[in-house]
Amino acid sequence: MTRPVVPFREIVLKVHSRCDLACDHCYIYEHADQSWRTRPKTISDEAIFWTALRLAEHAKKHALPSVSVILHGGEPLLAGPTRLRRVCEELTKALDGVAALDLRIHTNGLQLSPRYLELFDEFGVKVGISLDGDKAANDRHRRFADGRSSHPLVLKAVELLGTDRWRHLNLGLLCTVDVANDPVAVHDALMELDPPRIDFLLPHATWDEPPPRPDGSPTAYADWLLTVFDRWDRQGRRVPVRLFASVLSTLSGGPGLTESLGLTPTDLVVVETDGTLEQVDSLKTAYEGAAATGFDVFAHTFDEVAAHPGVRARQLGLAGVGATCRECPVVRSCGGGLYAHRYRSGTGFDNTSVYCTDLEALVRGVERRTAARSVPAAVTDDGELRTEQHELTRLLLAGLHRELDGRGGEDWARAWELAGTVDRHPGALDGVLSHPYTRGWLHGALDALHEGSPGAALLPAGRLASSVAAAVVRGGLDLPVQVPYEDGALLLPTIGELRLTGAAPHGTAEVRPVEKGLLVRTGDGERHIPRPDEHSAGWRPVRRLGRDGAPDLAVDDLDPYRDCFDAPALPRLGHAEAAEWTARLARAWGLLRARAPEQAAAAAASLTTLTPVDGRRPAAGRHALGALGVPLRAEAAELAPVLLRGWRRARLWALLEVTDLYADDGLWTHPAPWQEAPVPVSELLAGAYERTGLRAFDPDGAEAALRALDTLDRAAELTVGGKRLLALLWEEADRDRHSR
Repeated sequence: MTRPVVPFREIVLKVHSRCDLACDHCYIYEHADQSWRTRPKTISDEAIFWTALRLAEHAKKHALPSVSVILHGGEPLLAGPTRLRRVCEELTKALDGVAALDLRIHTNGLQLSPRYLELFDEFGVKVGISLDGDKAANDRHRRFADGRSSHPLVLKAVELLGTDRWRHLNLGLLCTVDVANDPVAVHDALMELDPPRIDFLLPHATWDEPPPRPDGSPTAYADWLLTVFDRWDRQGRRVPVRLFASVLSTLSGGPGLTESLGLTPTDLVVVETDGTLEQVDSLKTAYEGAAATGFDVFAHTFDEVAAHPGVRARQLGLAGVGATCRECPVVRSCGGGLYAHRYRSGTGFDNTSVYCTDLEALVRGVERRTAARSVPAAVTDDGELRTEQHELTRLLLAGLHRELDGRGGEDWARAWELAGTVDRHPGALDGVLSHPYTRGWLHGALDALHEGSPGAALLPAGRLASSVAAAVVRGGLDLPVQVPYEDGALLLPTIGELRLTGAAPHGTAEVRPVEKGLLVRTGDGERHIPRPDEHSAGWRPVRRLGRDGAPDLAVDDLDPYRDCFDAPALPRLGHAEAAEWTARLARAWGLLRARAPEQAAAAAASLTTLTPVDGRRPAAGRHALGALGVPLRAEAAELAPVLLRGWRRARLWALLEVTDLYADDGLWTHPAPWQEAPVPVSELLAGAYERTGLRAFDPDGAEAALRALDTLDRAAELTVGGKRLLALLWEEADRDRHSR
């Protein structure tokens, strides 16, 4: 099946094909493809018109919200202000009402003057300037044809662009790496100019024409860049560096931020001064015609170029790199390197990058230097995980309020205002908001609103009011709360449920704390519950475990949002059934403490709620950190590993809600020791996490977990957080092996 085209979001428009410098590392003039010699110096009116037309039709067809056009050369300023104005006018007119236009220009800066900047200010053209560092570094390659230094003129342009009048147009500096230059001097020279961003570029090279390595080191370029990184990092990273930002992004599970790194499909096309459409310019370093497509703007659409095999080859992501790269743990960060840098006569682009050893050393070097700071605290600290989960709940509650936007009626407005009052008492609202089933209610309410369910805007008020009332009762706050009730039952989450016999089936009750209990008033009278933790007439409390050495956990078989597990939640248990079940749970905790004391303590510290469910397996609920669905009919010996397995599963899910442990799940598959078919990294990590924790109860599973951990060590998908979790699993496994 033919894949849909990836639309172009970035156009490199060559407005002039000659240059006023003679840089000896230039990929346009000094490499294999010399097609610039046959092209007109300046782009024609016709080519400008058709480029704008093609871009507008492409943006409209693909509903692109924005497109970027980079004015390029040669040296684009040689086109002159009149020609550049024509380019800006045609593009602006064509894209008006179709897509936002992001105009940029990359220049050596020699011609830059206020006259150009006035023009760029009018059309919002951002300006990037090439500068290779201090004078010695810059003059190593970037000289005039007669050998004169370009540095003073470039510096003048950078300083002009950095003034208050023009700084809003400053795109930053592009620096081509030369390992013969002093990396610290280059860094400091660029930083001294206070640019908004710096791009470090590896010099274009192929396996046929490899980059110079003066000392023969296979990681010379990585060593140079890591020296810059260290300097940049120590000085507070005050200027963004796109190369480093890209590596840091991919290490944390984000996308690559530059064409030269990462697996993001290319979405760039080049329009030459004669209107021909070409692939990315860097291909000109490979061989004559490597960038050619055979298309032009006069007779062909951008979609036709997007379907070109050469373009598609750079849109395949992982499938577009060689077998060696696909098996490499750092491929998500390096992406196999720039496509042009893979070229070798005879095998084309089906090779590793000529900078392969440098890229791996760079990625691993950045990771080694930053992992301790980059790993989310929730990975190693259960308290931090609970805090982040609680903050997520608060964000969801605030999001629900925004989504309602006044549609929740008077009941919601009253409950929301009272929630704010209660929240001014430190911790008063937190005990209820952190209840595991609060999140289920919030997700359900938001889903109903998004789906446009009838009456969805009025439903959330009841649960919010009952939650506020529960917080008031728990905190002993002297505040009356109006709580809607239905079917003759008034629920106070985390506390209990009152059956309002004799009252109307539906209505509103006033709840107020009194002494050690609570008072509930309805139209037909009032009911006093003296001890909310004990049964009384019509009152059904949330039971507690907390017996025979078991942790003090809620046994919640009342909350309507407890049905969030992958096994059905059971109805309210009878007294005898509840007593017998909790006795088995207490014995199970004793077994757990005896055989896995560290994990028993950790589980007891993070769990808050147990709910009886049907079936024989543990049930962890999505969005319900702290809760476990526990089989009602299992014996104590079965319940101990069930509790442990469920807690491990729930903790991993909670981690994944607040941090990225892996990226590109499903792009690779891995052998799983416990089944025949390979699995994505998410399943492998979940299986290893669970089995490592159950080693005291399942020795065979522990051995399978070790093999899975070994596979995960080589997985490209893991982020720095995922790798830290993996290291913790190895530590767990090692402790177990040494304790035998």
